[in-house]
Amino acid sequence: MRTANEVAENIARATDLIREAADKGAEFILTPETSALMELSSKRLFSRISFEQDDVAVKAFSTLAEELGIWLLIGSLAIKLSDTKVANRSYVFGPDGRVVATYDKMHMFDVDLSGGESYRESKNYQPGSQAVTVDMPWGCVGLSVCYDLRFPHLYRSLAQSGAGYLTVPAAFTKNTGRDHWHILLKARAIENGCYVFAPAQGGRHENGRETYGHSLIISPWGEILAEADEEPGVILAQIDPARIVEARARIPALNHDRHFDLVHYSGEPVKSQRKAS
Repeated sequence: MRTANEVAENIARATDLIREAADKGAEFILTPETSALMELSSKRLFSRISFEQDDVAVKAFSTLAEELGIWLLIGSLAIKLSDTKVANRSYVFGPDGRVVATYDKMHMFDVDLSGGESYRESKNYQPGSQAVTVDMPWGCVGLSVCYDLRFPHLYRSLAQSGAGYLTVPAAFTKNTGRDHWHILLKARAIENGCYVFAPAQGGRHENGRETYGHSLIISPWGEILAEADEEPGVILAQIDPARIVEARARIPALNHDRHFDLVHYSGEPVKSQRKAS
């Protein structure tokens, strides 16, 4: 997607793409982070969002999931929590339109990039504190959002709790995406023996921000099964749950974690700890 500044317009664009995916046979459809609104100004952000019970996007996507009879993950919506804080919340809708899971983005994108590009997500957004998995017909799915991707222990916990599929809806910046997007997503798939579904924002947005695009579907062995470019559109792949079992059988690293202590040496010669007998 290439989310703009008007919620109704973004819902309409997302709806068209979701319908296209469903028409092509998709049973589980995912959209990127900030699917209904990408707004950098605090004033404009708070003027366009609502509490969850009043949110027009939640209602629209619930209705759409039920109409199409699909499992639908809306990568994230800006949901008002108070007059000063917002949740960057991912939603999973079942084929009956009900919300079956939500996840609030845990890690805030507070960074200063080269060229004066700077972000302070924590200024408006409140980080989540719960990792989330949800059962679907094909198995257990672990949820995350964008910057979470840089914290591998989160995905390790999701996989060791039963997740065979990891979702990473994102709005990666163009600069960081070019260098890190493919590498990090393939690593999360390989080290956990999981499918990774990563729908992304792409191109130059109405607010001037540039996102990397390149939505990806990756196998548990790290193979790219489908990839988009920067333009809005739909990618699809056939998913075989047996491949999760196969990858984890070949390299059962999820079962090989070891507890360890961290020891720091000062650089001085180490005295022998051997005791005289």
